[in-house]
Amino acid sequence: MITQVSKIFTDNLDGKEVSLQGWVHRTRSSGNMVFAVLRDASGLIQVTIKKDKVDEKSWSGATSAYVESSLSIKGIVKKDERAPGGYEIQATHYELISQGEAFPISKDLSEEFLLDVRHLWMRSQKLTHIMKARHHIVNYLREFFDNDGFYEMAPPIITKSGCEGGSTLFEMNYFGEPAYLTQSSQMYAEVFIFSLGKVYVLAPSFRAEKSRTIRHLAEYWHLEPEMAFYDQKMNMEVQENMIAYVCKKMVENHSDLLRACGRNPEDLAKITVPFERIDYAKAVDMVNELGGKMEHGQDFGADEEALLTKTKTKPIFIHNFPKDIKAFYMREDPNKPGTVLNADLLAPAGHGEIIGGSERIWQYDDLIARMKEQNLKIEDYQWYVDLRKFGSVPHSGFGLGIERLVKWMLNLDHIRDTIPFPRTINRCYP
Repeated sequence: MITQVSKIFTDNLDGKEVSLQGWVHRTRSSGNMVFAVLRDASGLIQVTIKKDKVDEKSWSGATSAYVESSLSIKGIVKKDERAPGGYEIQATHYELISQGEAFPISKDLSEEFLLDVRHLWMRSQKLTHIMKARHHIVNYLREFFDNDGFYEMAPPIITKSGCEGGSTLFEMNYFGEPAYLTQSSQMYAEVFIFSLGKVYVLAPSFRAEKSRTIRHLAEYWHLEPEMAFYDQKMNMEVQENMIAYVCKKMVENHSDLLRACGRNPEDLAKITVPFERIDYAKAVDMVNELGGKMEHGQDFGADEEALLTKTKTKPIFIHNFPKDIKAFYMREDPNKPGTVLNADLLAPAGHGEIIGGSERIWQYDDLIARMKEQNLKIEDYQWYVDLRKFGSVPHSGFGLGIERLVKWMLNLDHIRDTIPFPRTINRCYP
């Protein structure tokens, strides 16, 4: 029976024989002894191999292994305060499964090189910790919606029309007809509110933005809930409760992993509801008071968002943006004409926007009028318009960028480390 490395530190196995499988994380020899660090999916442990304690084949394998050679060992667990973690394995058998070649990654290599060999760099402890944290974060998001009676839907990735406008669409040839990789699954999620009430999609989205920033990806994972009979206030409450829930779960269950990723769990423990709500017009004035240069009617960029959030410890909502700079499907606020019932959620400490949401235009005539204002072809969206003809209801939704959420929650410097194989303006390999 194979034992996971993590069990050695939790299950009181001192003095017991165990079998482990994994890879060589580090290795060095000193005379008649080899010190190796074995890595499996659960962690690292030191293994000592003494020449007089193993057979000739075991010794040969131990002395010829490279970093990232795969191996299988048997040995006795020994408590040793000098060893990393306080335990080591004294090997009685060492089997080199695949020696492989000398591993090409060493210290002090450039980011570009590490991106070129991303398929190998994914084995690093840094990215291993991040991918584990991402896994848990996504699981807690699903758990939150499952607990609240949402249904998960599977949308198409290939579409005939854009959700956010045509300038950032990836076009493709679909059997001789133009089609596009989806920018958002929002419209398809709206289909299901008429039968299921509350739904969400978790799927890739694609944006052909020529951006070279620390928070933009051309391909990213998009969480998009839609809720029948929800207004803007209810929409924002779902968002803040969702974020607080995930933060709480990560702190309760994965504080060690957060620390390994560079995030102090106490920072996330402060994420409690409600979040501050700031009107767009007031937010613009705040940016200028803080030294920015912004005019009313402009959207916030990374610099402006950083000014607004640099001293914050919790996310903040910016709401009621001007209608002219937002998407055609956002409902105008009847109490503040010229603005829409929308909100962007900005993460603290300069991490910027992680969610965009709004009430949707739900009445047929209003939607047609708005689409004409933006010179959209009604026939390209006919199925979406049809939803307003047959029992339409007020409804709201939002889109969360998974990678942006992970970047903030783990306090990472760049979004590229939140996804296994980042796709950016200058990278589509490996």
